[in-house]
Amino acid sequence: MINNYELYKVFYWAAKTGSLTQAAKALYLTQPSVSHAIKQLEDSFGLTLFYRNSKGVELTQEGTILYSYIEQSQILITMAEEKMAALKNLDSGELRIGGSDSLFKHYLLPYLEDFHKKHPSIKLHLNHGTTPEVIAFLKEGRIDLGVVRMPIVDSQLEVRESFQLQDCFVAGAQYTELKNMVLTLDMLMEYPVILFSRNSRARMAITEIFQSYGYTLKPEIEVGSVDLLIEFARRGLGISYVTREFVSKELEEGSLFEIQLDVPLPPSQVGIMTMRNMPLTSAARRFIELAQ
Repeated sequence: MINNYELYKVFYWAAKTGSLTQAAKALYLTQPSVSHAIKQLEDSFGLTLFYRNSKGVELTQEGTILYSYIEQSQILITMAEEKMAALKNLDSGELRIGGSDSLFKHYLLPYLEDFHKKHPSIKLHLNHGTTPEVIAFLKEGRIDLGVVRMPIVDSQLEVRESFQLQDCFVAGAQYTELKNMVLTLDMLMEYPVILFSRNSRARMAITEIFQSYGYTLKPEIEVGSVDLLIEFARRGLGISYVTREFVSKELEEGSLFEIQLDVPLPPSQVGIMTMRNMPLTSAARRFIELAQ
């Protein structure tokens, strides 16, 4: 068969309207073009699809059978076009984001709120995990984008720089004597240190910093969430290594204070990670625009 979609579309509108003239108007064609298309279709099947009458055209028995199939396909195509338009205009669809609990809570929440207010029809799906887990989510196709600490070195991924964070050591009232002191790393290591779990990017970063100065950082306590890092420090269980932006409230109210060190702690960059050479959904592109 040499039939193509355009011939079937002409057939559909001629059958739907019962008029070659109306079909031509609907398709922005000339009536001779419509007649020629129908003749091509009839010749290819070797069947007569229409009878001409005083009002226009009427389907033959064979034409009626063909129309029953073409009508279904045309409805599905129209629905598909409407769906694509809705996705483009962010009137439908979903956005799947991967990231750590702390980034969702302390940084991404305002952007998610803004996105949801502007595009309430887009369903949000948040997948929590460490940086390695988020990378795995992305490669498995479970998320559209991930928000992670950099650096990320992976040829399959594209990472857009988004914002900067500053990590620091904090303590509670039990360590008030340290408030106005500048500690060396030797002095700091005399106190119980509380760190996030070993596979977190922040944990790896501070470990590397200490190693660069010739120290091996061994925490007294390891926890699995930023909230526990904050709470343990407040309760005097040790000195926690946290992101300053995530404890701004506690620092302001005085329930925690920052430990001053004699060496600088470099800031860390957070990036939005996507699969390289993979097209983004309209929702993902819009969120990246808001978050950068």
